[in-house]
Amino acid sequence: MQRRRFVSLACQTAIVGAWPAWALQASAQEGTTPGLTDQAIHIASSVPLTGTLVGFGQAVQKGAGAAFAEINAQGGIYGRQIRLHLVDDGYDPERSVANIKNILQERKALALLSCVGTPNNTAITPLIEAAGIPHVAPITGAASLRKAQQSVFHVRAGYSEEVISLVQRLVGMGLKGIAVVYLDNGYGRELQGVAAAELQRLEATPAAELALEVKGDNANAVLQALKQARPSAVLLLTAGTSSLGMIQGIKQQLPGVLMAGLSSTIQGLKLDDAASGMAVTTIVPDPNRGKNGVVRSYQAAMKALGEQEFSQGSLEAYINAHVLAYGLRLAGKEPTPARVRAALSSIRNFDLGGFVVSYGATPPFIGSRFIELGIIGRNGRFVG
Repeated sequence: MQRRRFVSLACQTAIVGAWPAWALQASAQEGTTPGLTDQAIHIASSVPLTGTLVGFGQAVQKGAGAAFAEINAQGGIYGRQIRLHLVDDGYDPERSVANIKNILQERKALALLSCVGTPNNTAITPLIEAAGIPHVAPITGAASLRKAQQSVFHVRAGYSEEVISLVQRLVGMGLKGIAVVYLDNGYGRELQGVAAAELQRLEATPAAELALEVKGDNANAVLQALKQARPSAVLLLTAGTSSLGMIQGIKQQLPGVLMAGLSSTIQGLKLDDAASGMAVTTIVPDPNRGKNGVVRSYQAAMKALGEQEFSQGSLEAYINAHVLAYGLRLAGKEPTPARVRAALSSIRNFDLGGFVVSYGATPPFIGSRFIELGIIGRNGRFVG
């Protein structure tokens, strides 16, 4: 069997390795609940710990790890510690499928948390639905994945709403000739369609619509096409390290052109002055301003693990982990995948401290509609 990289997040430490043998033996026994032992509840996630979206995987590791460490320090869930196992997929959908098949076949986890990527979640969702394993807060806002799934519980607001908010703001500012740069995969193409439809509705003609390869290999060609189009603004429907290359290139080669992007455009990136003035949407509160309870709790949990840098991505993961933990509590002392699904679907107005998650009785299960618009400052932070 192909070796895979696992990152286990315990109460106070991050450990590289596989599930402990005693946990696998216990969960593999016929008639027992997958991922459940007397000592622990095992949760899994397929995330990019390498590749262009490595920042997304790191955000899940840090934010969810901080949340579970906080919960475990308080006694866990009915005395059981939560163990989060991250499996690297490099943002490759085929690797995501292999990871989830392995988790399901070997009964390694009671639930999944925040698997990353639109194409990846598109590939694994049929497996998840067939198995009936709960998947809380996939890291994607794609409308194509917000259908009648019984086992998928979204937390974040959708990409379509983010795109529409940005297009409306740009057109409302009187900007003419808005160019759209989108990632050349399922994520980007879906969002390009949303942007094109909204521009058409507002009777605005895009200056250019350009596909950026996932690894950014054609970035120079895209920048040259943008220079020829001479847009007044560029809407970046991109993600990962290729976003940073585009942001830096536009700042250097098209000075004065306004840039705008989604929460996912900048997630996981160490932004520099090139991003200053960029308009962005956010789907969680500002992680650097403790105006509400959830941010203050998040910052304290991160600091307890020695993390001093805060980001939207790790705050999102922190929130997602607490939503799953709340569902586990509601499921009772002997949770099963079915009981966890039922418990999650019963969540109404769960207030984490200024961020509320509420599901309806029937799918699609979407917990939050929180979206804010703001600007990136010179320090790379969201400044509102």
